[in-house]
Amino acid sequence: MHALTCPVCNALSGFDPQHCPSCGSSVGIHLPSQSLAVVATEGVQIDGRQWVRCSNATRTGCNWLTLAEVDEGSIGLRGRCFPCSLVRRDPDPDDTIAVEKLTSTTRDLRMLIYQLADLGLPVEPFWRTEGGLAFDLLSSQTTGQQVIIGHANGVVTIDLAESLDAHRERLRVDLGEAYRTMLGHFRHEVGHYFEHILVETGDGAAEYLADAREIFGDERVSYSDAIDRHYTYGPPRDWQDSYISEYATMHPWEDFAECFAHYLHITGTIDTARESGLMLESDQVSFTMDRDIVPLKSYADVPIERLLYDWKWLSTMFNRVNAAMGARPLYPFDIPRPVVRKLGFVHRVIRESATRLAITDPMVGVG
Repeated sequence: MHALTCPVCNALSGFDPQHCPSCGSSVGIHLPSQSLAVVATEGVQIDGRQWVRCSNATRTGCNWLTLAEVDEGSIGLRGRCFPCSLVRRDPDPDDTIAVEKLTSTTRDLRMLIYQLADLGLPVEPFWRTEGGLAFDLLSSQTTGQQVIIGHANGVVTIDLAESLDAHRERLRVDLGEAYRTMLGHFRHEVGHYFEHILVETGDGAAEYLADAREIFGDERVSYSDAIDRHYTYGPPRDWQDSYISEYATMHPWEDFAECFAHYLHITGTIDTARESGLMLESDQVSFTMDRDIVPLKSYADVPIERLLYDWKWLSTMFNRVNAAMGARPLYPFDIPRPVVRKLGFVHRVIRESATRLAITDPMVGVG
């Protein structure tokens, strides 16, 4: 993620604080400029428009800004920043246990939206367009009702109970997963959303859909049958040769969504490393490395192989650092050749779509 710095003292402020941890200035994230702004009680003027704190600043600790006045087409933004406006359902105020879990969950949601904006991907909100992106943040822990994490017709459902480390870890072990986080859920589920609007129905669908079926398989095969087969018999014995995860083997939709999520994992982590000044010098490491690894400012115009080569060595370093702390690997996955091709397709769809749509501010209506 971007290294957000305080406009007053240039200290690293980070993605969460409402006040600079160094100088104490009141700050908020301004999405169109992808930067922090100093915020007075009445807000701040940016490019001739008044921006104020999100109405969720107290409830969930949101530190994003929103327009003080919005036009009719952006009515869903009233009082809320763009990510918070995408939340269609959340716990009742009286459900204090579930509301408490909103803080970390909505933080991950804001990180997701920030990254999508950085990639230039279009996010059309549900309050403006039928089938637009929405999030239902519900809790199976407090309602006693099953909450199934998933995506349907633009609506992503998330179980707030997954914010509990013990609950999430139990599920990770029970399901045989190498990685399970709330941010990972968000990234996977929006993969379904973007497959639908970019690959299946978008301007590039005529070209993309045929390629997707050739690479991932035909998405028209029965999804319910695929679920039954997966949970009855498990993944194919040799799944590691062609898939990024066991779950990706279930259905072509899940394969695409898993690859989309991994693309966001990889690019987000590399961007964070680059903005932290990290590079690997081949003559300094104690093992054989072909060349120096200097993360690029943008991988938009290079082949997926360049991105994944840099990632191979960076993830090796991150995994070794985690091991030195007695923690699980940061990125516990291998990327076989067929998955390189799948990630290459995701890379192509994301980069070409952003270029084709000529998006300078994909969050239409926020400034």
